[in-house]
Amino acid sequence: MLPLKKFKHAPVVAALVLTSTLAFAVSLSDLSNQDATSGLKAALEKGANVAVSKLGVENGFLNNDKVKIQLPGPLQQAMPLLKMTGQGQKLDDLVVSMNRAAESAVPLAKPLLVNAVKSMSVTDAKNILSGGETSVTDFFRQKTATPLGEKFLPIVKNITDKNGLSAKYNSTMGQVAKTGLVSGDQATVEGYVTQRSLDGLFYMIGEEEKAIRRDPVGAGSAIIGKVFGALK
Repeated sequence: MLPLKKFKHAPVVAALVLTSTLAFAVSLSDLSNQDATSGLKAALEKGANVAVSKLGVENGFLNNDKVKIQLPGPLQQAMPLLKMTGQGQKLDDLVVSMNRAAESAVPLAKPLLVNAVKSMSVTDAKNILSGGETSVTDFFRQKTATPLGEKFLPIVKNITDKNGLSAKYNSTMGQVAKTGLVSGDQATVEGYVTQRSLDGLFYMIGEEEKAIRRDPVGAGSAIIGKVFGALK
């Protein structure tokens, strides 16, 4: 056995090695474009995985007050009257079906989000990184919201159509939408739920991005720690 005295400074050496590793990228300018792109991709994958794991399960939307899908504004306003006419249970069921629809649609997002990295020029990466606390999320929302909505819509419609109030809502709101009194995404239940599903998904990804920026090393990824640590 080797003498212990040869290793008495080992903790100090290890600490110095760790410190130098974490300080490798002392500023954004130290990063290569390739590292910046890899860090963005890793952060997005982590954010997407966390968001889908939390939202794409039973009660992922319904039991999360930050993203729970409530009744559209016109129905919310008419709720007291509708309950007086015996529609209360149907309204409650509609809320559940809307959130179930969102929970079913969200898992489709992961591959599309990750593939969107390919559309990003490496020269854009550093600008995106330094754009603000949710700039990565915002960039990928711009790139993916439309195709994600197209994927979500049929799944959402299949579920919300099973509630008797959906058809009545769509018929009425289709007429109201022509007057411009409601936004286009509220003209149908499925359109409304699809938009709220996307809002909830990107909200959760944004929250994960904020967490990564606060504690890059704690994200558990070397490239995320290196890239986002350079922003400190």
